[in-house]
Amino acid sequence: MKNDQDLRASRRAFLGLVAGGLATASAVRPAAAARVRTKARIVVIGAGAAGLALVNRLVDRLEGANITILDPSAGHVYQPGLSLVAAGLKPASYTQSRTTDWLSRDITLIAEAAAAIDPEAKTVGTTGGQTLSYDFLIVAAGLVLDHDAIEGFSLDLVGTNGIGALYAGPQYAAKTWAAASEFVEAGGVGLFTRPATEMKCAGAPLKHTFLIEDIATRAAGKGRHQMHYASNNATLFGVPIVSEKVRMLFGDRGIATHYNHVLRAIDPGRKVATFATPDGDAEMPYDYIHVIPPQRAPDVIRQSGLSWADRWTDQGWVEVDRKTLRHLRYPEIFALGDVAGVPKGKTAASVKWQVPVVEDHLVATLEGRDGVKEYDGYTSCPLVTRVGRAMLVEFDYHDNLTPSFPGLIAPLEELWISWLMKEVALKATYNAMLRGKA
Repeated sequence: MKNDQDLRASRRAFLGLVAGGLATASAVRPAAAARVRTKARIVVIGAGAAGLALVNRLVDRLEGANITILDPSAGHVYQPGLSLVAAGLKPASYTQSRTTDWLSRDITLIAEAAAAIDPEAKTVGTTGGQTLSYDFLIVAAGLVLDHDAIEGFSLDLVGTNGIGALYAGPQYAAKTWAAASEFVEAGGVGLFTRPATEMKCAGAPLKHTFLIEDIATRAAGKGRHQMHYASNNATLFGVPIVSEKVRMLFGDRGIATHYNHVLRAIDPGRKVATFATPDGDAEMPYDYIHVIPPQRAPDVIRQSGLSWADRWTDQGWVEVDRKTLRHLRYPEIFALGDVAGVPKGKTAASVKWQVPVVEDHLVATLEGRDGVKEYDGYTSCPLVTRVGRAMLVEFDYHDNLTPSFPGLIAPLEELWISWLMKEVALKATYNAMLRGKA
């Protein structure tokens, strides 16, 4: 155990890291970058992290552009915080703000959803009946949670009968903790799942498993809870070295793993879950179950002709070049964030590195030149393993670990400093990103 002097030194290092990191984030794009005069009509679908971050950068970069963002939601959700809410560590309000809090007044917000996209005519129709013409279209529509794909499940069940579903939003994350906390107190069988589709923050199912196991063990000691993790395939994480580390941690903590188990149905009355497996359906009982449904592109995207035709055909992610995030058939269209059809990158940290790439190539096109920036698949997952401990896992398209702080934060060690990055520093960096400053 570290002595007080060592801990004080570590805390100073962390505070320096946070201050340095935020300063670096603010300096990613020089404030004095030359503005480009243009009358371009730019339409952005989606006011999530990706859409907000991009329009706030563009409004500083372009003079005279007509920038419009479409989103029917008045509220913005800090999604990285939902796993903390679902473990009783933060209130739901921690993740909530208003969309308008983050928008420059030079950007037009239309509080409607996109209802149709015509990439040939270069128009977007809205649910309110408007037709918007564009010179550039940015698809940042996020994804949809296909809860209907789980037979017997509905959001009305969350928080009751031992059912949790933190992905569905702040109120459901809070209800998830209500169900999980009853399980912590009563004991029994905990069952944790993940879908077979691509998903946002693939580490979230593991975080919730680790946190509830840790909280339950602290509260009741070992033996009163049986923890089971159902993996959709033969691994626990898409990066092999990380998967192996998680396997070892699960083994050390008595968390049983069931590979190639995809949740198909639940019976809330019997408290039984049914999984599709290579050997047919398998039933598993539970006292607490965490449901993460399949995830897909919104219907308007899937019906637009912008999706990949030869991959992810059941999910509909937008067909883009994985380095430039530019559509392969419609060069005036870009996609970023969850809806982009790239092998990695469905995290807020990925958005931070995707947005400058799209900005660079869009502005370069307006100036009649080629863009130079490339997205390498950077994805970051502060993989919480206990209350107060996490692994800061960062990787790229090739599953290479890409640590931001080599020598200070070891990516596969459970560290309190990585926990503080998740609990303290990440939100400040996220907010700076939304404002176009990171």
